[in-house]
Amino acid sequence: MKHLLIAAFSLVSGLVMAQVPKGAWKSQEPTGSTSTLIVADNYLSIASYSVNNKYFERAEGGPFTMSGDQMTYTPEFNSADTNKIGIPIVFTVTKKDDVLTLRYEEAMVWMLVDDAANTPMAGAWHIKQKAADGQGNLIEIHQEGTRKTLKLLSKTRFQWFAIDPAVKGFYGTGGGTYSVKDGKYTENIQFFSKDNNRVGNSVKFEWKLDNGRWDHSGKSSDGKPLHEIWEKIQ
Repeated sequence: MKHLLIAAFSLVSGLVMAQVPKGAWKSQEPTGSTSTLIVADNYLSIASYSVNNKYFERAEGGPFTMSGDQMTYTPEFNSADTNKIGIPIVFTVTKKDDVLTLRYEEAMVWMLVDDAANTPMAGAWHIKQKAADGQGNLIEIHQEGTRKTLKLLSKTRFQWFAIDPAVKGFYGTGGGTYSVKDGKYTENIQFFSKDNNRVGNSVKFEWKLDNGRWDHSGKSSDGKPLHEIWEKIQ
């Protein structure tokens, strides 16, 4: 698993260094599990899971910076090893065509899923408002300390996570593929850390973008009313 994460980091660094559009990447493990990486707005998220077995293995993510071919990544959450949170890691990256390779002890390869080009939804989003009962008035979410809920989108993939970096808290994550068609935003769930029974479900929402604010409403994967406002991280 250590090398799996390294590969993910490798991918991102090469992506940014070469000024390739932000997007999503995938690695298939011999065990049958899938690892996906989403890069958006200088923030990355990684998840390892098995869709067929409805099994969530692990997730991590955080901000990164680039200097030449060196990427410095600082995890804000790590569901498998909290000792790694807050400790910067530096990787060297190379990229050729749609393949990214990270060299750190060992080399691993990630394949491009999408480059997020010309996709208004692509980016790193932070939840700012929600309706208490999913249907009433929107209220500000008063985040205390560093606790936050983020959602990263590429052109075709999404991953959300609830975390608190200051206390190394991880409170859940989920993700998969999404599409926007006929005025509806649809998420197809491929992993869900809290409840693997939701894997395979599809949920549709009303949505609109207005000055960097994403208005998102409908019913969540557990069938409850939902209305949220998300804003892009600058």
